[in-house]
Amino acid sequence: MIQKEDAKFEKKRIRSAHVTTVLSIATVLFLLCIQGLMLGYTRKVSDYVKENIGFTLMIKDYTREQDIMDMKAIIDRSPYVKSSRYISKDEAAKELKENLGQDFVSFLGYNPLLPSIEIHLKADYTHQDSVLKFENELTQYHIVKEMFYQPDLIRLVNDNVAKISFWLSLASLFILAIAIYLINNTLRLLIYSKRFTINTMQLVGATPRFIRRPFIQKSLLQGFLGAFFAILAATVCLLYMHKKVPELINGHDSGMIVRVFFVVLLVGLLFTFVSAWISVNKYLKMRNSDNLYN
Repeated sequence: MIQKEDAKFEKKRIRSAHVTTVLSIATVLFLLCIQGLMLGYTRKVSDYVKENIGFTLMIKDYTREQDIMDMKAIIDRSPYVKSSRYISKDEAAKELKENLGQDFVSFLGYNPLLPSIEIHLKADYTHQDSVLKFENELTQYHIVKEMFYQPDLIRLVNDNVAKISFWLSLASLFILAIAIYLINNTLRLLIYSKRFTINTMQLVGATPRFIRRPFIQKSLLQGFLGAFFAILAATVCLLYMHKKVPELINGHDSGMIVRVFFVVLLVGLLFTFVSAWISVNKYLKMRNSDNLYN
């Protein structure tokens, strides 16, 4: 009767240890997952800001509209450009009238504004050197008067994005290091509790491969379950954020999200495997049973 109770208690203790291990792995992988998603969405927000910086190509007065539309077609074919919009003299006057709240054309007696093409560049081409190259290409056309933009704003946006990306990347590496350390310690302690079992199996002639296999398999299962629960929790957070901020999180982010989830799963499997392998090998090399008490 006592032996049955001891066996039941031992099974319960082992089950509790495995659950604790999976939850510990899931917790650190969840933090890694959230950090990876933050890094991905930081890139998305920075691209959104960059692609909304306005570049205005001023066209010389009295230029034929067909020539302007041909110019717009050239701009749209450029690899730099995300979108463009032609603004005629009349449209420009109407927009300025709405902003000023008064009809300046009637006051002046003529429309002094020039036709223009409003351009938005792709995020990868909003760096100062790319903008200058693009500007030089466009200003060579005889109908172009000048290209207007704010170089200080471009410089400020790029500098801030670089700083934020650097610190988030550094934080991601720090969390990854913590995840590796905690996963290794968790599995090392679990295998430490089985060191006498490993020694007994050696004494009865079991090969290292035979001894190592169940520990590796169990560790991989724990890594997989930990990653699964981490990804599940991160998915719940994403669904909640999508409900609150649908403009930020949408179906177009599926590629980035899948990549982050894959990395988290890979970390969970890879480092549980490596930690279990190293820990089991440590006790396989202990020929003196007295060392098992250290």
